[in-house]
Amino acid sequence: MEELGSVAARVGVVWLVLVFALVVLPSALGISLGISEAYMWVLVKTLEWATIRIEKGVKKPQPQMLKSPAANGIIERDETPMEKEIEHLHRVEFEFSDIFYFCRKGFEAIVEDEVTQRFSSEELVSWNLLTRTNVNFHYISLRLTVVWVIGVIVRYCLLLPLRFTLATIGITSMIVGTTMVGQLPNSSVKDYLSEVVHLTCSRILVRALSGTIHYHNKENKPQKGGICVANHTSPIDVIMLTNDGCYAMVGQVHGGLMGVIQSATVKACPHVWFERSEIKDRHLVTKRLREHVADKSKLPILIFPEGTCINNTSVMMFKKGSFEIGGTIYPVAIKYDPQFGDAFWNSSKYNIVSYLLRIMTSWAIVCNVWYLPPMVRKEGEDAVQFANRVKSAIAHQGGLTELPWDGGLKRAKVKDTFKEEQQKNYSKMLVRNGSIGSLSTGTESD
Repeated sequence: MEELGSVAARVGVVWLVLVFALVVLPSALGISLGISEAYMWVLVKTLEWATIRIEKGVKKPQPQMLKSPAANGIIERDETPMEKEIEHLHRVEFEFSDIFYFCRKGFEAIVEDEVTQRFSSEELVSWNLLTRTNVNFHYISLRLTVVWVIGVIVRYCLLLPLRFTLATIGITSMIVGTTMVGQLPNSSVKDYLSEVVHLTCSRILVRALSGTIHYHNKENKPQKGGICVANHTSPIDVIMLTNDGCYAMVGQVHGGLMGVIQSATVKACPHVWFERSEIKDRHLVTKRLREHVADKSKLPILIFPEGTCINNTSVMMFKKGSFEIGGTIYPVAIKYDPQFGDAFWNSSKYNIVSYLLRIMTSWAIVCNVWYLPPMVRKEGEDAVQFANRVKSAIAHQGGLTELPWDGGLKRAKVKDTFKEEQQKNYSKMLVRNGSIGSLSTGTESD
Protein backbone atom coordinates (compact mmCIF):
# COMPACT_ATOMS: atom_id res chain seq x y z
CA MET A 1 0.00 0.00 0.00
CA GLU A 2 2.84 2.38 0.86
CA GLU A 3 4.51 1.73 -2.49
CA LEU A 4 1.21 2.24 -4.28
CA GLY A 5 0.67 5.51 -2.43
CA SER A 6 4.20 6.62 -3.26
CA VAL A 7 3.66 5.89 -6.95
CA ALA A 8 0.34 7.78 -6.92
CA ALA A 9 2.01 10.76 -5.24
CA ARG A 10 4.77 10.80 -7.86
CA VAL A 11 2.24 10.58 -10.68
CA GLY A 12 0.30 13.44 -9.11
CA VAL A 13 3.40 15.61 -8.84
CA VAL A 14 4.39 14.91 -12.45
CA TRP A 15 0.82 15.65 -13.55
CA LEU A 16 0.76 19.02 -11.76
CA VAL A 17 4.21 19.97 -13.07
CA LEU A 18 3.13 19.24 -16.64
CA VAL A 19 -0.14 21.15 -16.22
CA PHE A 20 1.65 24.19 -14.80
CA ALA A 21 4.43 24.11 -17.39
CA LEU A 22 2.32 23.45 -20.48
CA VAL A 23 -0.96 25.19 -19.65
CA VAL A 24 -1.06 27.41 -16.55
CA LEU A 25 2.16 29.35 -17.12
CA PRO A 26 1.51 30.02 -20.84
CA SER A 27 -2.05 31.08 -19.94
CA ALA A 28 -0.79 33.50 -17.29
CA LEU A 29 1.63 35.02 -19.82
CA GLY A 30 -1.00 35.16 -22.54
CA ILE A 31 0.94 32.96 -24.96
CA SER A 32 0.15 29.68 -26.71
CA LEU A 33 2.41 26.69 -27.26
CA GLY A 34 0.27 25.47 -30.16
CA ILE A 35 -1.21 22.52 -28.26
CA SER A 36 -4.77 23.86 -28.46
CA GLU A 37 -4.41 24.60 -32.16
CA ALA A 38 -3.13 21.07 -32.85
CA TYR A 39 -5.96 19.57 -30.80
CA MET A 40 -8.58 21.60 -32.69
CA TRP A 41 -7.07 20.58 -36.05
CA VAL A 42 -7.28 16.89 -35.15
CA LEU A 43 -10.80 17.37 -33.81
CA VAL A 44 -12.05 19.13 -36.94
CA LYS A 45 -10.58 16.45 -39.20
CA THR A 46 -12.15 13.70 -37.06
CA LEU A 47 -15.61 15.29 -37.17
CA GLU A 48 -15.32 15.84 -40.93
CA TRP A 49 -14.46 12.17 -41.37
CA ALA A 50 -17.38 11.15 -39.13
CA THR A 51 -19.78 13.30 -41.15
CA ILE A 52 -18.64 11.69 -44.39
CA ARG A 53 -19.11 8.22 -42.88
CA ILE A 54 -22.62 9.17 -41.74
CA GLU A 55 -23.56 10.45 -45.18
CA LYS A 56 -22.26 7.28 -46.84
CA GLY A 57 -23.93 5.05 -44.26
CA VAL A 58 -27.43 6.41 -44.70
CA LYS A 59 -29.25 3.91 -46.92
CA LYS A 60 -31.69 6.49 -48.24
CA PRO A 61 -29.73 9.71 -48.12
CA GLN A 62 -31.75 12.85 -47.62
CA PRO A 63 -29.32 15.71 -48.28
CA GLN A 64 -31.70 18.30 -46.92
CA MET A 65 -31.42 16.68 -43.48
CA LEU A 66 -27.64 16.81 -43.53
CA LYS A 67 -27.25 20.26 -44.98
CA SER A 68 -29.88 22.24 -43.11
CA PRO A 69 -30.58 22.32 -39.40
CA ALA A 70 -33.73 20.62 -38.19
CA ALA A 71 -34.41 23.68 -36.06
CA ASN A 72 -36.73 24.94 -38.79
CA GLY A 73 -39.58 23.31 -36.91
CA ILE A 74 -41.65 20.17 -36.97
CA ILE A 75 -44.67 21.96 -38.43
CA GLU A 76 -44.97 24.20 -41.44
CA ARG A 77 -46.04 27.71 -40.47
CA ASP A 78 -47.66 30.34 -42.59
CA GLU A 79 -46.23 33.63 -41.32
CA THR A 80 -48.69 35.88 -43.14
CA PRO A 81 -50.31 38.57 -40.95
CA MET A 82 -53.82 38.38 -39.59
CA GLU A 83 -55.17 40.77 -42.23
CA LYS A 84 -54.06 38.43 -45.02
CA GLU A 85 -55.35 35.36 -43.21
CA ILE A 86 -58.86 36.77 -42.80
CA GLU A 87 -59.28 38.64 -46.06
CA HIS A 88 -62.90 37.59 -46.34
CA LEU A 89 -63.71 40.01 -43.50
CA HIS A 90 -63.78 42.68 -46.19
CA ARG A 91 -67.25 41.33 -46.93
CA VAL A 92 -68.19 43.40 -43.87
CA GLU A 93 -70.15 40.67 -42.06
CA PHE A 94 -68.66 38.49 -39.34
CA GLU A 95 -68.72 34.71 -39.85
CA PHE A 96 -68.22 31.91 -37.36
CA SER A 97 -65.45 30.48 -39.55
CA ASP A 98 -63.30 33.48 -38.61
CA ILE A 99 -62.29 31.66 -35.43
CA PHE A 100 -60.47 28.96 -37.45
CA TYR A 101 -57.49 31.29 -37.83
CA PHE A 102 -57.13 31.57 -34.07
CA CYS A 103 -57.73 27.83 -33.60
CA ARG A 104 -54.95 27.00 -36.03
CA LYS A 105 -52.57 29.44 -34.37
CA GLY A 106 -53.44 27.89 -31.02
CA PHE A 107 -52.71 24.36 -32.25
CA GLU A 108 -49.41 25.52 -33.74
CA ALA A 109 -48.43 27.06 -30.40
CA ILE A 110 -49.31 23.85 -28.54
CA VAL A 111 -47.30 21.66 -30.93
CA GLU A 112 -44.31 23.99 -31.22
CA ASP A 113 -44.35 27.56 -29.97
CA GLU A 114 -41.62 30.15 -30.56
CA VAL A 115 -40.63 30.33 -26.90
CA THR A 116 -40.35 26.73 -25.66
CA GLN A 117 -38.08 25.61 -28.47
CA ARG A 118 -35.57 28.33 -27.46
CA PHE A 119 -34.99 26.52 -24.17
CA SER A 120 -33.91 23.17 -25.61
CA SER A 121 -30.55 22.25 -27.10
CA GLU A 122 -29.85 23.50 -30.60
CA GLU A 123 -30.40 20.87 -33.28
CA LEU A 124 -27.17 19.88 -35.04
CA VAL A 125 -26.64 19.51 -38.76
CA SER A 126 -24.66 16.31 -38.19
CA TRP A 127 -23.69 14.12 -35.26
CA ASN A 128 -20.63 15.43 -33.38
CA LEU A 129 -19.88 12.13 -31.60
CA LEU A 130 -21.31 13.59 -28.38
CA THR A 131 -25.08 13.71 -28.06
CA ARG A 132 -27.31 12.55 -30.87
CA THR A 133 -29.40 15.68 -31.22
CA ASN A 134 -30.73 14.59 -34.59
CA VAL A 135 -32.96 11.48 -34.57
CA ASN A 136 -32.13 10.77 -38.21
CA PHE A 137 -28.66 9.49 -37.24
CA HIS A 138 -28.49 6.03 -35.69
CA TYR A 139 -25.97 3.19 -35.82
CA ILE A 140 -23.91 3.57 -39.00
CA SER A 141 -20.84 1.34 -38.85
CA LEU A 142 -18.49 -0.47 -36.50
CA ARG A 143 -15.63 1.88 -37.43
CA LEU A 144 -17.63 4.95 -36.38
CA THR A 145 -18.65 3.25 -33.14
CA VAL A 146 -15.00 2.48 -32.33
CA VAL A 147 -14.09 6.13 -32.91
CA TRP A 148 -16.93 7.16 -30.58
CA VAL A 149 -15.66 4.77 -27.86
CA ILE A 150 -12.14 6.17 -28.21
CA GLY A 151 -13.62 9.63 -27.94
CA VAL A 152 -15.41 8.73 -24.70
CA ILE A 153 -12.14 7.44 -23.22
CA VAL A 154 -10.27 10.60 -24.26
CA ARG A 155 -12.97 12.93 -22.96
CA TYR A 156 -13.52 11.24 -19.59
CA CYS A 157 -10.07 9.83 -18.83
CA LEU A 158 -7.83 12.61 -20.18
CA LEU A 159 -9.73 15.83 -20.85
CA LEU A 160 -11.99 15.71 -17.78
CA PRO A 161 -9.15 15.30 -15.22
CA LEU A 162 -7.11 17.97 -17.02
CA ARG A 163 -10.01 20.41 -17.13
CA PHE A 164 -10.97 19.74 -13.52
CA THR A 165 -7.37 20.41 -12.47
CA LEU A 166 -7.26 23.67 -14.43
CA ALA A 167 -10.66 24.77 -13.10
CA THR A 168 -9.50 24.11 -9.53
CA ILE A 169 -6.30 26.09 -10.12
CA GLY A 170 -8.19 28.94 -11.78
CA ILE A 171 -10.85 29.26 -9.07
CA THR A 172 -8.33 28.94 -6.23
CA SER A 173 -6.08 31.53 -7.84
CA MET A 174 -9.05 33.86 -8.26
CA ILE A 175 -10.03 33.60 -4.58
CA VAL A 176 -6.48 33.89 -3.21
CA GLY A 177 -5.37 36.56 -5.67
CA THR A 178 -8.35 38.88 -5.26
CA THR A 179 -8.28 38.45 -1.47
CA MET A 180 -4.64 39.53 -1.35
CA VAL A 181 -5.17 42.45 -3.74
CA GLY A 182 -8.22 43.47 -1.73
CA GLN A 183 -6.02 44.18 1.29
CA LEU A 184 -4.22 46.97 -0.56
CA PRO A 185 -5.39 50.59 -0.25
CA ASN A 186 -7.36 52.01 -3.16
CA SER A 187 -4.91 53.19 -5.79
CA SER A 188 -3.94 52.75 -9.43
CA VAL A 189 -1.60 49.94 -8.38
CA LYS A 190 -4.47 48.04 -6.78
CA ASP A 191 -6.61 48.48 -9.90
CA TYR A 192 -3.77 47.25 -12.10
CA LEU A 193 -3.10 44.17 -9.96
CA SER A 194 -6.82 43.41 -9.81
CA GLU A 195 -7.05 43.42 -13.59
CA VAL A 196 -3.97 41.19 -13.85
CA VAL A 197 -5.49 38.65 -11.44
CA HIS A 198 -8.88 38.65 -13.20
CA LEU A 199 -7.37 38.31 -16.68
CA THR A 200 -4.92 35.58 -15.64
CA CYS A 201 -7.55 33.48 -13.87
CA SER A 202 -10.04 33.92 -16.72
CA ARG A 203 -7.45 32.67 -19.22
CA ILE A 204 -6.81 29.59 -17.08
CA LEU A 205 -10.57 28.92 -16.85
CA VAL A 206 -10.90 29.26 -20.62
CA ARG A 207 -8.19 26.60 -21.01
CA ALA A 208 -10.21 24.47 -18.56
CA LEU A 209 -12.99 24.49 -21.17
CA SER A 210 -10.63 23.95 -24.12
CA GLY A 211 -11.99 27.29 -25.22
CA THR A 212 -11.23 28.81 -28.60
CA ILE A 213 -12.57 32.35 -28.82
CA HIS A 214 -12.47 34.60 -31.87
CA TYR A 215 -12.80 38.29 -31.02
CA HIS A 216 -13.89 40.68 -33.75
CA ASN A 217 -13.77 44.50 -33.99
CA LYS A 218 -11.69 45.03 -30.88
CA GLU A 219 -11.66 48.76 -31.52
CA ASN A 220 -15.24 48.74 -30.14
CA LYS A 221 -14.33 47.10 -26.81
CA PRO A 222 -16.31 48.47 -23.82
CA GLN A 223 -14.66 51.40 -22.07
CA LYS A 224 -14.66 52.44 -18.43
CA GLY A 225 -17.78 54.22 -17.28
CA GLY A 226 -19.93 52.38 -19.82
CA ILE A 227 -22.36 49.46 -19.84
CA CYS A 228 -21.65 46.26 -21.77
CA VAL A 229 -24.77 44.31 -22.76
CA ALA A 230 -24.69 40.90 -24.42
CA ASN A 231 -26.99 38.04 -25.34
CA HIS A 232 -26.99 35.22 -22.81
CA THR A 233 -26.46 31.52 -23.54
CA SER A 234 -24.55 30.22 -20.54
CA PRO A 235 -22.89 31.20 -17.25
CA ILE A 236 -19.57 30.80 -19.06
CA ASP A 237 -20.45 33.87 -21.17
CA VAL A 238 -18.73 35.83 -18.41
CA ILE A 239 -15.48 33.89 -18.86
CA MET A 240 -15.65 34.31 -22.63
CA LEU A 241 -15.70 38.09 -22.18
CA THR A 242 -13.36 38.52 -19.18
CA ASN A 243 -10.72 36.53 -21.06
CA ASP A 244 -10.29 39.65 -23.22
CA GLY A 245 -10.92 42.40 -20.68
CA CYS A 246 -12.12 43.18 -17.17
CA TYR A 247 -15.68 44.04 -16.22
CA ALA A 248 -17.66 44.89 -13.11
CA MET A 249 -20.27 42.18 -12.60
CA VAL A 250 -23.84 42.78 -11.54
CA GLY A 251 -25.89 40.10 -9.84
CA GLN A 252 -27.45 38.57 -6.78
CA VAL A 253 -25.43 37.42 -3.78
CA HIS A 254 -25.14 33.62 -3.67
CA GLY A 255 -24.06 31.12 -1.08
CA GLY A 256 -21.57 28.25 -1.25
CA LEU A 257 -18.55 28.39 -3.52
CA MET A 258 -20.08 31.14 -5.66
CA GLY A 259 -20.59 33.25 -2.55
CA VAL A 260 -16.94 32.79 -1.56
CA ILE A 261 -15.82 33.92 -5.02
CA GLN A 262 -18.13 36.96 -4.88
CA SER A 263 -16.89 37.98 -1.45
CA ALA A 264 -13.26 37.72 -2.56
CA THR A 265 -13.59 39.47 -5.92
CA VAL A 266 -15.61 42.43 -4.64
CA LYS A 267 -12.70 43.38 -2.37
CA ALA A 268 -10.40 43.83 -5.35
CA CYS A 269 -12.86 45.06 -7.98
CA PRO A 270 -16.02 47.22 -7.70
CA HIS A 271 -18.52 44.51 -8.60
CA VAL A 272 -22.16 45.27 -7.80
CA TRP A 273 -23.71 42.44 -5.78
CA PHE A 274 -27.25 42.67 -4.42
CA GLU A 275 -28.96 40.80 -1.61
CA ARG A 276 -32.09 38.87 -2.54
CA SER A 277 -34.29 41.52 -0.90
CA GLU A 278 -32.47 44.35 -2.69
CA ILE A 279 -32.65 42.85 -6.17
CA LYS A 280 -36.43 43.34 -6.13
CA ASP A 281 -36.04 47.03 -5.32
CA ARG A 282 -35.81 48.44 -8.83
CA HIS A 283 -35.04 51.99 -7.71
CA LEU A 284 -32.19 50.85 -5.44
CA VAL A 285 -30.65 48.77 -8.23
CA THR A 286 -30.90 51.67 -10.70
CA LYS A 287 -29.37 54.08 -8.19
CA ARG A 288 -26.34 51.90 -7.49
CA LEU A 289 -25.74 51.24 -11.18
CA ARG A 290 -25.99 54.96 -12.01
CA GLU A 291 -23.46 55.75 -9.31
CA HIS A 292 -21.10 53.16 -10.80
CA VAL A 293 -21.48 54.46 -14.36
CA ALA A 294 -21.00 58.05 -13.23
CA ASP A 295 -17.47 57.19 -12.07
CA LYS A 296 -15.45 57.07 -15.30
CA SER A 297 -12.54 55.41 -13.52
CA LYS A 298 -14.54 52.24 -12.80
CA LEU A 299 -14.69 49.22 -15.08
CA PRO A 300 -17.60 48.88 -17.50
CA ILE A 301 -20.62 47.04 -16.10
CA LEU A 302 -21.45 43.69 -17.71
CA ILE A 303 -25.19 42.98 -17.95
CA PHE A 304 -27.23 40.27 -19.71
CA PRO A 305 -30.60 42.02 -20.28
CA GLU A 306 -32.46 38.83 -21.26
CA GLY A 307 -32.28 37.69 -17.65
CA THR A 308 -32.06 34.00 -18.57
CA CYS A 309 -30.12 31.66 -20.85
CA ILE A 310 -31.34 31.19 -24.44
CA ASN A 311 -30.22 28.25 -26.60
CA ASN A 312 -27.72 30.02 -28.90
CA THR A 313 -30.24 30.43 -31.73
CA SER A 314 -32.13 33.56 -30.71
CA VAL A 315 -32.18 36.82 -28.81
CA MET A 316 -35.27 37.41 -26.69
CA MET A 317 -36.66 40.54 -25.07
CA PHE A 318 -34.15 42.85 -23.37
CA LYS A 319 -35.46 44.15 -20.07
CA LYS A 320 -35.49 47.95 -20.11
CA GLY A 321 -33.83 48.49 -16.71
CA SER A 322 -30.31 48.39 -18.16
CA PHE A 323 -31.23 51.10 -20.65
CA GLU A 324 -32.72 53.53 -18.15
CA ILE A 325 -29.42 54.06 -16.34
CA GLY A 326 -27.94 56.39 -18.91
CA GLY A 327 -24.43 56.43 -20.30
CA THR A 328 -22.97 54.65 -23.29
CA ILE A 329 -24.08 51.12 -24.18
CA TYR A 330 -21.49 48.76 -25.66
CA PRO A 331 -23.35 45.88 -27.38
CA VAL A 332 -21.62 42.51 -27.66
CA ALA A 333 -22.84 39.52 -29.68
CA ILE A 334 -21.81 36.01 -28.58
CA LYS A 335 -22.34 32.99 -30.82
CA TYR A 336 -21.14 29.48 -29.94
CA ASP A 337 -20.30 26.77 -32.46
CA PRO A 338 -22.51 23.79 -31.45
CA GLN A 339 -20.39 21.39 -33.50
CA PHE A 340 -17.86 21.05 -30.67
CA GLY A 341 -20.10 21.25 -27.62
CA ASP A 342 -23.44 22.52 -26.40
CA ALA A 343 -22.79 25.64 -24.31
CA PHE A 344 -26.47 26.28 -23.54
CA TRP A 345 -27.50 25.83 -19.91
CA ASN A 346 -31.03 24.50 -19.61
CA SER A 347 -31.41 25.32 -15.91
CA SER A 348 -34.84 23.69 -15.74
CA LYS A 349 -33.33 20.36 -16.81
CA TYR A 350 -29.75 20.38 -15.40
CA ASN A 351 -28.38 21.75 -12.16
CA ILE A 352 -25.10 23.65 -12.29
CA VAL A 353 -23.00 20.58 -11.40
CA SER A 354 -24.54 18.44 -14.16
CA TYR A 355 -24.16 21.30 -16.60
CA LEU A 356 -20.47 21.82 -15.82
CA LEU A 357 -19.88 18.07 -16.17
CA ARG A 358 -21.45 18.16 -19.64
CA ILE A 359 -19.32 21.17 -20.58
CA MET A 360 -16.08 19.61 -19.31
CA THR A 361 -16.73 16.35 -21.16
CA SER A 362 -17.49 18.02 -24.48
CA TRP A 363 -14.88 18.33 -27.20
CA ALA A 364 -14.31 22.05 -26.80
CA ILE A 365 -16.06 25.39 -26.45
CA VAL A 366 -15.67 27.46 -29.60
CA CYS A 367 -17.33 30.84 -29.98
CA ASN A 368 -17.22 34.16 -31.79
CA VAL A 369 -17.47 37.46 -29.95
CA TRP A 370 -18.30 40.65 -31.84
CA TYR A 371 -17.79 44.07 -30.27
CA LEU A 372 -20.37 46.37 -31.83
CA PRO A 373 -20.04 50.17 -32.12
CA PRO A 374 -21.15 51.98 -28.94
CA MET A 375 -24.76 53.18 -28.86
CA VAL A 376 -26.48 56.00 -26.95
CA ARG A 377 -30.12 56.73 -26.37
CA LYS A 378 -31.55 59.04 -29.03
CA GLU A 379 -33.59 62.10 -28.29
CA GLY A 380 -37.26 61.18 -27.87
CA GLU A 381 -36.42 57.46 -27.63
CA ASP A 382 -37.74 55.66 -24.55
CA ALA A 383 -35.92 52.85 -22.76
CA VAL A 384 -37.93 50.08 -24.46
CA GLN A 385 -37.22 51.40 -27.94
CA PHE A 386 -33.54 51.79 -27.10
CA ALA A 387 -33.40 48.22 -25.74
CA ASN A 388 -35.05 46.88 -28.91
CA ARG A 389 -32.60 48.79 -31.11
CA VAL A 390 -29.62 47.32 -29.24
CA LYS A 391 -31.17 43.85 -29.33
CA SER A 392 -31.68 44.08 -33.10
CA ALA A 393 -28.04 45.05 -33.61
CA ILE A 394 -26.81 42.09 -31.54
CA ALA A 395 -29.15 39.63 -33.26
CA HIS A 396 -28.13 40.83 -36.73
CA GLN A 397 -24.40 40.63 -36.01
CA GLY A 398 -24.57 37.21 -34.33
CA GLY A 399 -26.86 35.66 -36.94
CA LEU A 400 -29.49 35.07 -34.26
CA THR A 401 -33.28 35.12 -34.55
CA GLU A 402 -34.83 38.19 -32.95
CA LEU A 403 -37.91 37.44 -30.85
CA PRO A 404 -40.17 39.84 -28.91
CA TRP A 405 -40.95 37.37 -26.13
CA ASP A 406 -39.81 37.73 -22.53
CA GLY A 407 -37.36 35.01 -21.49
CA GLY A 408 -39.25 34.88 -18.20
CA LEU A 409 -41.88 32.80 -20.02
CA LYS A 410 -39.47 29.92 -19.43
CA ARG A 411 -41.00 29.63 -15.96
CA ALA A 412 -44.07 31.90 -16.11
CA LYS A 413 -47.37 32.14 -17.97
CA VAL A 414 -48.01 34.47 -20.87
CA LYS A 415 -49.01 37.93 -19.70
CA ASP A 416 -52.60 38.99 -20.31
CA THR A 417 -51.32 41.99 -22.25
CA PHE A 418 -50.11 39.69 -25.05
CA LYS A 419 -53.56 38.10 -25.32
CA GLU A 420 -55.28 41.47 -25.20
CA GLU A 421 -53.04 42.75 -28.00
CA GLN A 422 -54.33 40.07 -30.39
CA GLN A 423 -57.92 40.78 -29.33
CA LYS A 424 -57.44 44.50 -29.96
CA ASN A 425 -55.94 43.86 -33.41
CA TYR A 426 -58.93 41.71 -34.34
CA SER A 427 -61.45 44.25 -33.03
CA LYS A 428 -59.70 47.06 -34.97
CA MET A 429 -60.10 45.02 -38.16
CA LEU A 430 -63.81 44.64 -37.49
CA VAL A 431 -64.22 48.36 -36.84
CA ARG A 432 -62.18 49.31 -39.90
CA ASN A 433 -64.18 46.97 -42.16
CA GLY A 434 -67.51 48.07 -40.72
CA SER A 435 -68.49 44.71 -39.26
CA ILE A 436 -69.21 46.02 -35.77
CA GLY A 437 -71.15 48.97 -37.12
CA SER A 438 -73.35 46.76 -39.30
CA LEU A 439 -73.93 44.33 -36.44
CA SER A 440 -74.98 47.11 -34.04
CA THR A 441 -77.30 48.64 -36.68
CA GLY A 442 -78.90 45.29 -37.30
CA THR A 443 -79.45 44.81 -33.59
CA GLU A 444 -81.10 48.22 -33.21
CA SER A 445 -83.41 47.60 -36.17
CA ASP A 446 -84.49 44.29 -34.65
